[in-house]
Amino acid sequence: MRSFLQLALDLFDAAPVQAPVSEPAPQAVPALHGPQQPAQPIASVMAPARFSHPRANRETRLCDAQVAYEFKRGKRRTIGMQVGPDGLVVSAPRWAPLYEVEAALQEKASWIVRKLDEMRERQQRLDSTHIEWRDGTSFPFLGETVIVVLDPTHAYSAVGGSLKADDVEVLLHTEAQASNLTLDGVPRLTLHIGLPQHASTQQIRDTVQAWLMRQAHRVFTERLQHYAPQLGVQWRKLSLSSAGTRWGSASSDGAIRLNWRLIHFRQSVIDYVVAHELSHLRVMDHSPRFWDTVRSVVPDYQSLRGELRDEALPRWH
Repeated sequence: MRSFLQLALDLFDAAPVQAPVSEPAPQAVPALHGPQQPAQPIASVMAPARFSHPRANRETRLCDAQVAYEFKRGKRRTIGMQVGPDGLVVSAPRWAPLYEVEAALQEKASWIVRKLDEMRERQQRLDSTHIEWRDGTSFPFLGETVIVVLDPTHAYSAVGGSLKADDVEVLLHTEAQASNLTLDGVPRLTLHIGLPQHASTQQIRDTVQAWLMRQAHRVFTERLQHYAPQLGVQWRKLSLSSAGTRWGSASSDGAIRLNWRLIHFRQSVIDYVVAHELSHLRVMDHSPRFWDTVRSVVPDYQSLRGELRDEALPRWH
């Protein structure tokens, strides 16, 4: 009997997602004298939010959202749910009936919809950070906006660019005096690079990246020298990384690696990462003692850590 029931459940598991049936457009009603028709509740005329996984094979209504999700069975003991960039994935044991899966989804409905909303907003932010490498494009540097200017007459060194103001620190103090260009009516710094107007997107991108990496090494070195004495540690070597998911690392021999893309953030966020890695030279774990060490030099590290996690950085490729 059990095998027959399971067979019946499995036959209905992979039911394809049904396309919503389009309703006919409402007919215009001529104005009439006399009592007006009662207005429909706004919830009844607004289309519900919709989330659809590219490999969706089941669909359900969660709160006020229609969610098409990928459903998988496997050798597991509980029903699991995961919200990722593609949407909702639900995993269940082979023996779990569908009504139990649906009940679990309804129990977590608010959490699922909230996470799907957050993931959609994050993806929209990421999409908006795509840079078109051309004359006049902009990028963040130390939390400020810098505009790229292709200037073939500009005398540039091997890295191919420099700020219009010779002193980079002007970015933090006198931005309005550093450039005569504006963005949304606000003066911005400009980065003049010695490339012709017909330069390729790759040439522009590589030139800007080389300049940013040089600035990153300079800024990171200065911040390491600032915090190391306060923490009573000694670092020996700084390397720049391009890791996709890691901002920094520290070795017991005093070697520090920092992601060059930290240079996009304002200096206080960079300070948190620098203090974090230097603190590892005293405490090589993430115990309460380690976080107390970080807090001793960066008291607001928790908010800075959140900013590091939530900020959407430009996509370089």
